[in-house]
Amino acid sequence: QVQLAESGGGSVQIGGSLRLSCVASGYISSPYCMAWFRQTPGKERVRVASIDGNGNMRYAGSVKGRFNISKDNAENTLHLQMNTLKPEDSDMYYCAARFVGNGMCSPVAAEYNYWGRGTQVTVSS
Repeated sequence: QVQLAESGGGSVQIGGSLRLSCVASGYISSPYCMAWFRQTPGKERVRVASIDGNGNMRYAGSVKGRFNISKDNAENTLHLQMNTLKPEDSDMYYCAARFVGNGMCSPVAAEYNYWGRGTQVTVSS
């Protein structure tokens, strides 16, 4: 059974950094797409960043230049380096995986088959 487990969230001050990690397990073939989404209670999940099987990365406009997504295939781990954090970055962040696909990863949450439980990021002044 595929499992995704996030870690690395926490509380930081404006301008600080966090590194989220997502350890994936329970599969034979690596996911084609892995992504980080964020969600505010009562709202839809929004893609923050994604990386596909060819290493192509996509970012939400609000995080370009500040966040970096990477994948360690040997460790089956997805990372999100979050720099220059702002209060508006505060949210629950989720790791997601999709095993079938081609081309660029979809920004639509419904296209992903597996999800972690999330890790909270809080940025305060």
